[in-house]
Parts: sequence; C-alpha cells; structure tokens
Amino acid sequence: MADLKLLALDGDDLEVVSAHMQDAVFKVRDMSYTPRGGQFSVAANRFDWELSERKGKPYERHRAALVFKRVQAVRTSGIDRRRLDDVLSVLAIRFTPNGEGPEGTIELSLAGTASIALDVECIEVQLADVGGAWETASLPRHPGAN
Repeated sequence: MADLKLLALDGDDLEVVSAHMQDAVFKVRDMSYTPRGGQFSVAANRFDWELSERKGKPYERHRAALVFKRVQAVRTSGIDRRRLDDVLSVLAIRFTPNGEGPEGTIELSLAGTASIALDVECIEVQLADVGGAWETASLPRHPGAN
C-alpha cells in the first residue's frame, strides 16, 4: 500500500485526518512545539484502519508525522510532560472555531482524560507516513463500545 499523505485546510478535511489518526499511539517525547515557527508536531504509530477492514490481511501500523501549522499556543491536560516515555493514544481530532473567522482551537482527544489544545490562526494540518509499516497482532479496542 502507498504511503498516506493528507493535507487538511478545513473542518471536513480535518475529520479525514482524525479518522486516519484514530488509535495512533505516541510517547510524550514524540511531541514538539516550535513557538517561533508556529508549528506543533507529533511522531506517531498510526493504526491502518483501512487495511484492517480487508479480510485475511494482517493488522498494520505505520510511522507517521502529524504537523499542525499556524499554531499560536499549546495547552495540555492530563499529561505529565516530564514523563517522556508515557504512551498516549489518539481518539479524535476536532476543531472549534472562534467566531466566524478561520481561527479557533484544534483539540486532540486522547485516551483517559488527556487532551492537547492548539490555538490556531486557521486549519493547516499535514499527515504523512514517514517510515515503514509493520504487522501488529492486536486490533485496538474501545471498552464500552459495541
């Protein structure tokens, strides 16, 4: 399968990125924010949901880079940034506009009670597979989901 490369410039695009990042895992050390450049990035192990829907195929994860541009501020909740090896799991990525303009807040909802909030000038997000894929024996599960 070809490497995934996506660009999100509006809320609909961001929903597609969110779907591809559902159940991606990353360590606290894999987050990076450059205030001067207005960029927040995460290097994550993305679960390939598209491949998992094909019968008889093994489950796969891909190393991926998720980059948010035009970021003005980053806030975290439920994350101890000193514990660099803690593993976080993405549930969803959502955008809430501030008024009628393009600015707003992008929230990465994480498993448990953790979250990352990015105040952005507008939606400009890139998702790209950056490394090889590998098989994984486990399918992500969501307690309480049918």
